[in-house]
Amino acid sequence: MTGQRDRWAELTGGQSGEEYAQRFAQLAASGHDIHGEATFCTALLKPAARVLDAGCGTGRIAIRLAELGHHCTGVDVDSSMLAVARREAPTQEWLLGDLARLDTLGLKPGFDLALAAGNVIPLLAPGTESVVVRQLAAVLRPGGLLVTGMGLDAAHLPLPEPTVTLTEFDHWCTQAGLTLRQRYATWSGDPYDEGCGYAVSVHCRPTP
Repeated sequence: MTGQRDRWAELTGGQSGEEYAQRFAQLAASGHDIHGEATFCTALLKPAARVLDAGCGTGRIAIRLAELGHHCTGVDVDSSMLAVARREAPTQEWLLGDLARLDTLGLKPGFDLALAAGNVIPLLAPGTESVVVRQLAAVLRPGGLLVTGMGLDAAHLPLPEPTVTLTEFDHWCTQAGLTLRQRYATWSGDPYDEGCGYAVSVHCRPTP
């Protein structure tokens, strides 16, 4: 670990796995589509792609991507969330670890896509954001994609104020050797306009 608690741990104490899973189960039961992120990523992937779900939580997205035929590895620092993921999909690969130290988990590089959805980037430990982006970029194959979703204002975050700007995030991606390919306002692909409260970004690791 980095020695500094991430903002998610500060909010939840690392004990919210069951509550988080129940919330999405209730949404699904009421007719809401809870697979928007997986649908978005699948449109970018070839069949049987390798996907790293960074900050996978209870595994909702990784499990859906596996159902769609992709090979998914989930990583999260919250053991209560991973307990749910392991229960729901015991044959999938779930790793407990700090994204700032992804290189210590023994991952085989060459992922087609790394996903950091659910405000993973804004909820990292302060000061580790650029390190995490660099770690995620390093596991991608040439031509691989980093897909992120993050709130940019308090209305789209479980925080009183935003912790990351798109300018900062794009700078970290550039430092990590990634280029911006697409940006949207939602996982449904709505156009992004300056001032939107949420951004879904697709960055690419260039091919040589």
